[in-house]
Amino acid sequence: MTKTSESLSLQEAQKLVLLSQKIPPAKQTGQAIDASLSVVEHLGYIQIDTISAIQRAHHHTMWNRNPRYQNDHLDQLIANKQVFEYWSHAAAYLPMRDYRYSLFRKQAILNGTENHWYKRDDKLMKSVLKRITDEGSLMAKDFDFKGQKVGEWRTKPTKQALENLFMQGDLMISSRRNFHKVYDLTERVIPNDIDTTIPSKEEYTRFLISRYLQSNGLGQASEIAYLLKNTKPLVNSTLKDMISNKEILQIDVKKNSYYALPNSLELLKKPLSRSQLKILSPFDNLLIQRKRMKDLFNFDYLIECYVPEAKRQYGYFSLPILWNGKLVARMDCKAERKTFILHINHLALEPNFIKTEAFSIALSKELEAFMKFNDCNKVILHRTTPSLFKPILETKIVELIR
Repeated sequence: MTKTSESLSLQEAQKLVLLSQKIPPAKQTGQAIDASLSVVEHLGYIQIDTISAIQRAHHHTMWNRNPRYQNDHLDQLIANKQVFEYWSHAAAYLPMRDYRYSLFRKQAILNGTENHWYKRDDKLMKSVLKRITDEGSLMAKDFDFKGQKVGEWRTKPTKQALENLFMQGDLMISSRRNFHKVYDLTERVIPNDIDTTIPSKEEYTRFLISRYLQSNGLGQASEIAYLLKNTKPLVNSTLKDMISNKEILQIDVKKNSYYALPNSLELLKKPLSRSQLKILSPFDNLLIQRKRMKDLFNFDYLIECYVPEAKRQYGYFSLPILWNGKLVARMDCKAERKTFILHINHLALEPNFIKTEAFSIALSKELEAFMKFNDCNKVILHRTTPSLFKPILETKIVELIR
């Protein structure tokens, strides 16, 4: 008889999550671009972000799972029609093989059962769509504008029309130029053989559940439905069906209950590279849900770029650091590209962390790769918490840049 419930220790749960997230990455073979596609297809999405204190978040997340990643890989995968842009819980790159599941939300926006944040102007949307139909792909700047910017975001009406057409599925992003979106008709962007049938509620919900559990190891209903409007009741009811059909397991971790795919537990037989350190993006798939990180890793994280400077505890853009299977520190840094200097403004260890010597060796080793990733050849350490850690790490950094 197949079991439908299991109990894992906190350390086992952490290991399952990290192995499912493929971080630190295992040894890879084959072409680097294929490894990049594999990352997107396994994780299900890569969040796009514009903050450029260091390399942007989508590049950072990819690089941490594919050490051979190049910053033009995502553009190549878009051009190859293997990846597309749409919305997950935020703007993201998604695998083209999952395209039909984006249609569920697009249809809801089109028929008005889900609202987009921009007000609709159907006449303007029709005009914008006709121009792209007739002229080919266009950017927002290709549309003349002489009036007032509108709405909470103070954007051009034509930009809002483009985004509404994008969100409801008439347009897609065919490429980006200097990070600006290039819009084109959906039928000119997607592959000819792509499945465009709209999934049923049940299909869509099962996809959300399976996708989340595959890439995250274990999860709760609230995590699976994270920032996806009107999905939590569907997720809850479908989880019950999947449990009764023995398609998923219920997992107890401490006093919390999670769900997992039965074959995911096989991952626990694999080794986890605990010695390898990783400097993570704040928008990394592993830790985008802060409550989850608090529950599973006892890591209370807040990105402080949205916090007034006077109230920041760690810094503008502090990067969580994964080492020895734990989140053990955070590092606020900035790549000064004109001088090729990586500034570590503040590196803060977690309370009661004592393995400072081994950690500093692992960090200095990863810093060498991280500097190259950010086009820097020098590093300056400004401050640490505790302050006594600064000379320990500086010794390793001096050795690094000799």
